[in-house]
Amino acid sequence: MGLPDTSPVPKKDSMGMDYIPVYADEQQGEGTTVKVSLDKIQRSGVRTEVVDSRVIARPIRAVGTVAHDESRLTIVAMRSDGYIEELFVNKTGEHVHAGDPLFRVFSSDIVAAQIDLRIGGVEQRLRNLGVPESHIREVRAGKNPLSLVWPSPATGDVIEKNIINGQRVKAGDELYRIADHSRLWVIADVAETDLPAIKIGTHATVTVRAYAAQPVEGEVTFVYPHLRTETRTARIRIEVANPEERLRVDMYADVVFHAGLHEQPAIAVPASAVIDSGARQVVLVAKGEGRFEPRPVKLGRRGDGYVEILEGVAKGEEVVTSATFLIDAESNLKAALAAFTLSDAPK
Repeated sequence: MGLPDTSPVPKKDSMGMDYIPVYADEQQGEGTTVKVSLDKIQRSGVRTEVVDSRVIARPIRAVGTVAHDESRLTIVAMRSDGYIEELFVNKTGEHVHAGDPLFRVFSSDIVAAQIDLRIGGVEQRLRNLGVPESHIREVRAGKNPLSLVWPSPATGDVIEKNIINGQRVKAGDELYRIADHSRLWVIADVAETDLPAIKIGTHATVTVRAYAAQPVEGEVTFVYPHLRTETRTARIRIEVANPEERLRVDMYADVVFHAGLHEQPAIAVPASAVIDSGARQVVLVAKGEGRFEPRPVKLGRRGDGYVEILEGVAKGEEVVTSATFLIDAESNLKAALAAFTLSDAPK
């Protein structure tokens, strides 16, 4: 901290510390080479790694909620007025299969259409009323039932039931809502800053708290086009299979998006190789024989302990991954010593 003290040969100062070696063939500024003794490199545990291309996957964590797959919802409604004579599915939550009887109904419009079929052979009116093909075949065979059994149009669970025995129903009334739960949606809230890393097709792992040891896999199928103003989060839709129906609608879920997993490989270095001052990022490129070059770099994506390098180093170069603090300290001290010596040089 006093006046510069130099020596043409290696020596120690009054406190027993080694002098910093400065070589005449080294230039200051960008591309400056720092030389560290091989003994000091071995004692400080300096390690290096060859720069290579790799896929940079970054896990993004979010919370979500299990929801119905809207494309697998079915509403049961009639296209004519009628009276319910008998209910076969009379409880919410019952599981039905396509073709199972739901209710028996009398409809004067359907009876009139049956007469048209028997007299004039016109089936279209019955089809326009949504009458099942099985009932049309029965009428064509010469029968004229006054009521018909209405079959389930889909397989799934009855999640809404708006019908009771003896009820008068009107055309268009929603009688049942049936949901196929073999596949479900998970709607996750993702922070605005993480949104650019998530794309359609991004793989995701979903874990619900009831089955914490049995995560399910899915993929992103839609990114909603607006943010939640209160939380600054975007909603991401993930589709998951649910063959055993362990997942239930409205369950809370922990979601991990594996962002970048299917991206092209990129030039990357270990995160520990980057010296970040905030305004400037540098890596130390090993030149051999204890020489290291501080190299400014431009950084990209981060993930799995690696950082993408957009500019600054090339594939095949060798960078320091541990004990960077030692070489960086040598570099900074050397630059300061050189600048101090030049300022005192005779003019």
